[in-house]
Formats: sequence, C-alpha cells, structure tokens
Amino acid sequence: METMNPRTRIPQPQQHAMRSIPVPRLPFASPLPSLLLLLIASTAPSSPAENTSLPGCPSACGDVYIPYPFGIGANCSRDGFTLTCAMTTTDGGSYKPFLADVEIIDISLSSGQARVYNHISWQCYDGLSGEVVSRRWSLDFTDRPYRFSDGRNRFTTIGCDTLAYIKGHKDGDSYRSGCVSVCDDAGSLANGSCSGIGCCQTAIPRGMSYYEVSFAREFNNSKVWRFDPCSYAVLVDEDWFEFRTSYVTSDELSRTEGGRVPLVVDWAIGEDSCEEARRDRAAYACISKHSECANSTNGPGYLCNCSSGYQGNPYLQNGCQDIDECALKEKYPCFGVCTNKQGRYNCVCPPGTQGDPFRPGACYPESLSLAVKLIIGISTSLVFLLLFGLIIYIMHGRRKIKRIKEAYFKQNGGWLLLEEMKSQQGLAFKIFTREELESATNKFDKNHILGGGGHGTVYRGILKDDRTVAIKKSMMVNERQKKEFVKEMLILSQTNHKNIVKLLGCCLEVEIPMLVYEFVSRGSLFQFIHENNQKSTISLDARLKIALETAEALAYLHSSASPPILHGDVKSSNILLDESYTAKGTCGYLDPEYLQTCKLTDKSDVYSFGVVLLELLTGKKALYLEEFDTERSLALSFILAMKDDRLLEFLDYQVGDKAEVELVQHVAKLAKECLSVRGEERPTMKEVAAELGRLAKLKQWSSVEHIVTEAEHELHPWIQHGNEIEHLLGE
Repeated sequence: METMNPRTRIPQPQQHAMRSIPVPRLPFASPLPSLLLLLIASTAPSSPAENTSLPGCPSACGDVYIPYPFGIGANCSRDGFTLTCAMTTTDGGSYKPFLADVEIIDISLSSGQARVYNHISWQCYDGLSGEVVSRRWSLDFTDRPYRFSDGRNRFTTIGCDTLAYIKGHKDGDSYRSGCVSVCDDAGSLANGSCSGIGCCQTAIPRGMSYYEVSFAREFNNSKVWRFDPCSYAVLVDEDWFEFRTSYVTSDELSRTEGGRVPLVVDWAIGEDSCEEARRDRAAYACISKHSECANSTNGPGYLCNCSSGYQGNPYLQNGCQDIDECALKEKYPCFGVCTNKQGRYNCVCPPGTQGDPFRPGACYPESLSLAVKLIIGISTSLVFLLLFGLIIYIMHGRRKIKRIKEAYFKQNGGWLLLEEMKSQQGLAFKIFTREELESATNKFDKNHILGGGGHGTVYRGILKDDRTVAIKKSMMVNERQKKEFVKEMLILSQTNHKNIVKLLGCCLEVEIPMLVYEFVSRGSLFQFIHENNQKSTISLDARLKIALETAEALAYLHSSASPPILHGDVKSSNILLDESYTAKGTCGYLDPEYLQTCKLTDKSDVYSFGVVLLELLTGKKALYLEEFDTERSLALSFILAMKDDRLLEFLDYQVGDKAEVELVQHVAKLAKECLSVRGEERPTMKEVAAELGRLAKLKQWSSVEHIVTEAEHELHPWIQHGNEIEHLLGE
C-alpha cells in the first residue's frame, strides 16, 4: 500500500493547509512520527541591531527577530513578506514565525536569505506484510518573492535501495532530476560521505520556486529492509547536513526536528531590476541614506544593503547607521589611536611612535637622532642622484646608438632606397630594423646558423608574422660595393622566377648591410648529392629536373631580367632545393677564360653550370679525391673520360642503366659543350635550358630508341666541336 500527502502550496496568509496520514509501525525501535506541524526551537536569532521593524510593529516572534520588509500584522510588511506568529504545541508552547504554514528559522537582510523548515519525504518497506508505505511532500512559492537557493541547497536522498526524483518549476519551465543511492550492507557506509553509497546529493538550478518529491517503484528497500527499511528524500541546506550511518540503520533522521530539516530560500523585492525600480521612487525599497541597490542573483527583483561603513536596515528611513569601528575591536582591530568617522575610521600610532598600528606591538618610539636623520636624508639624496645619473647615461647611450644607426642607414644608401621604393609602386620589399632581425635569430645565436663561408654567414630566422626566412650577414664589403648596393638590391628584388630565391628585404642600420631571403627548406644541391647516404636512390628524372630548373633560372637572369644579371658564383652549394626538390639558384667551378681575363661574362655562368651538370651526372664533387688522396678536377677528369671513351665508367652507377645510356651520353655531350675553354664556343643558358627541356620531354614521352634516332637527325649546332679536350689539357 502506498499513500501520499497532498502537496503543500503556500496559500494566502489566512489559510493553513498541512495534512498528514497515519504511519504504520515499522521494524525500527520506534515508529516513524506523524508529520504534524511540529515547531522546534530555532537557531540563535540574528542581532536586533541589524534587524529593525516598522515603528509600532512586533520586532520579534519568540526568539526570532523580524526585520522589515518582513512583518507581523497589518501594515507591518511589504507585499509578499507578511508573517504570522503562532504558538506551537511542543517545547512548552513557544511562539514561532510562519510564512503560511512554513516555519521561519531566521532571516538575513544582508544576504537576502531566510532559513525555513522543510519536511522530509520517505518511503518504507514493511518486511512482515510486504507493503510499501510512503509520504511525499512538496513546497510551492509560486507567485511569491522566494526562490530555493541553488548555492546553499542540495537535493539529498538517503538509503541503500533508493531512487528519488525532484520535480519543479524554474522560471516558468518544468524541471526534473534525480539521485540514486545504493549499498549492499551497513558496513559499506561511512560517516560524512555522501557520494552514492547510502547517500546521494545533487544540485538544483537557479530560479526554482516549486518542488515535489517522488520515489521510483522498483527501488523499494525490499532487498535491504532488514538493516534499512526506509528511504528518504529532501531539499536541504548543504551547510547544515552531514551524513551519518545511523540515518540508514535507524529512524534518527525521521526524528530530527519532527521530520524536518533547514532549507534556504532567497528572497527579493518585486520583479524589477535596480535601474527599473529607481524610476518609481514611491515604490523603491532602498529608502535609507547610505544604502545601495543590488540585483537579485536568483530570479527577478532586487535587494538593498547598507553602504560600506554603515549597518542597519536599508529598507527603513535612516535605517543605515554609521558603524563605530573603534567599539568593535575584534572586527576592526586597531592597536593605536582609533578615531571613528562617518562611514570609516582612522587608526594611527600614538604620538611619539611610528610603525603599523593594525598589528599588536608594531608601534615603536621615534628615537632617531638628528645625526641619524641627516645620514638617512643624505644617503637617500645620493641614491636619487645616482639613479638620475644612471638614467641620463642610459638615455645618452640610446641616443648615441640611434645616431650610429642613422649614420649607417644613410651611408648604406637607405634614403636613396626609400625614394626608389616610393617611385616603384607595389614593390614587395621591406627595410627591416636591426632589432627585428636580432629577435628573429635570437640575437644571431649560433644554433640558427644555416651555413657560411668567406663572404659571410646565413642564419635561419622567424619573423613576427611567423614567416621563416634566411638572413645573410656579410663579413666585409668595400666602398665601391656599398655604392652599387642599393641599385643591385632593387634590381634583385624585382626578379620574379619560381626557381630564383626571392629577396624579401634588407637591414641598412648596421655597418655591413644584411639581406633577408625566402627560406628554402631542403638545403643545397651540394648536400643533396654529396651528403646523401643513399645516393643510388636519386633517379635520372630527378637529376634532369634539377638541371633543367637551374638552367631556366640562369636563362631568366641572362635573357629576361632588366637589366640582364650575371650570377658569377654558380655552384651546387648555391643551388637550393625546396620541399618538392625544386631548384632555386644563388675552386672547380671557375671559368678558365675568367682566370686569364679576370672578366665575368654570361658564358662564365654557362661554364660553372656545366660543372654542376657533371656533379648531377657523376655524383662527384667539383674537386674530388682519387686513390692516394690525390685531388682531381671533375671537369678535366670528365674530358679525359670522354676522350678515352670511358664515360660509362666515370658516370655515377645510379644512372648507368642501359635503357638510359644514350640519354646520359646526350646530356654528357651538352655538359662538354658548356665546358669549352673559349666562351664564344659555349651555348647560351637559354639554349642549354631549351636542350635540357627537350631531352626531359623525350625521356618522358618517348622510348630510348626514339631519343637516339632523333638525336642523330637533329643534332644541335653547338654539339659539333672536337678540339675542346686539347684546349683544356693543353695538348
């Protein structure tokens, strides 16, 4: 059999609606008490100094103070805050305050809260008859200025076979949640622990004004009734509740305060916010001087509080009075001379002493002599003078550094560069400051070095926009080079070719200008060929691709750039490779004709490219070591190999595949033409690029036999000289 108490809705003040039903005797030592309106003595009342009522109205009911806006009797309260004072039938017949039939424990003006007694819902299993009897309570503050405190209350269930639900209204919306607690025996319970073993707690949302409890039928204590015949569920003040194992194994909880526990409710004035309420001065509740308004944090409405330094009732005229902090030393400690002020107080050390008056024994006599005071004054002055001198020195040093930077900037053609940049709209070129490049390289830390040589060092840097760049810091330049620097830099910044490293900018406020290039991630062709531990994996297609792209880059510089640009330092270490091994261009490479004339021409770049082409074909360095550590020139050794018909022996075994031999021989002949001693007999880079492009396409689209046939009938005009070997060897 299951019974249920009707829900308790807060009626109008004249009504009382609390009912109970008989309770069957259970296997406990004493039966569950009937849930009559048992009114037990409340906790200690708050101070009357902080809680004042309207003149002529009761200020307390029993030992509970009733502060306005609450009140007892006609015209003693604001709407929604009317209480009754009734005598209870227990504890000698003492008086207690009620909100309808809900007993008030205490009221706080400062926090905007009140504590009330809330009935415990329960469900019990009778092991003798097999019946289930229950009583479920509800509490309804709908249309009243009260909300269940979400910060103070927890929905709590107690029992070893318990599943209870809480259902309510939240700002007009329905809310439902639950909590389950289980255990196999009393030995698994622990005092103070409410984590699902015999006890469960869950939070509630803000804005709840109504709630009711229900129990799941399948959880009825029938399996654990011998040590736990009853389950309990209630919304309770979390600060008050502490789980005890006896709540499960006995009827102790049901006998606590007549089957009731404290519940915290938040209250507020009206439905308006502070801003809206101030517009209606007649209805505005914060009428005391030195009072402040605060919006409610749990539902609509607002609260009033006394300003800092004041206490009392902000809802009454002149209800907020100055706090005499000097009379409340425990709350406002002062171990010196205390003087009360309106809304504040002063605390100073007694005359003739100094120190901290807020700490005991921290005021000490002023016993310093005139001489000591003079020493302290002079020392302080000296410190300030030193600090002032240090500041002047630092400022002077900064100005000196600034002047040096400006001098270098002017000396390196910075102003001319700025004018040229203004005249060339859309130029993607930037003048970097020294600080920017130092920040990008961690002050040119050695761990950022990518490489270096006789002309300078290249660092890896990361700019503020997260771009990775290569920064070239040169060692030395002469005055003539400085004069040509700006002109050449502007020309280089306008080169736009996929196989030429882009010049992004420069730094001119240093003695030797620094250049900033795009960063190429795979390193140099020299590293790719000579420092690769698995050189045999480099395919002929990859070699041809790198050779073709390098030739196209040089051809662009020679033929398409305006004015034409001579590289002058073509070598495998100056050819960089990106993520897809795309070539990007920057003593065995020197043109023999240059050694005689000391004059660089576009054919000097062709000769150097021929050496690079040999490196790609053979895998050997421009100057390599043979047996007995004899250093040999790659170009001379190649010409000898061609003369003695030993080309295939000389070539890298990786490209010695028979199906590609004819193609390799064609590339070798092209390399030989590039290495002609006389520059006029060498092809141009544009012709070299065209020939390499043709060979690459034939390699891709045709069979080897087709390549050979076409080569025999379409021999390029520069592949017809026979006297290069004698010229190179001096024979």
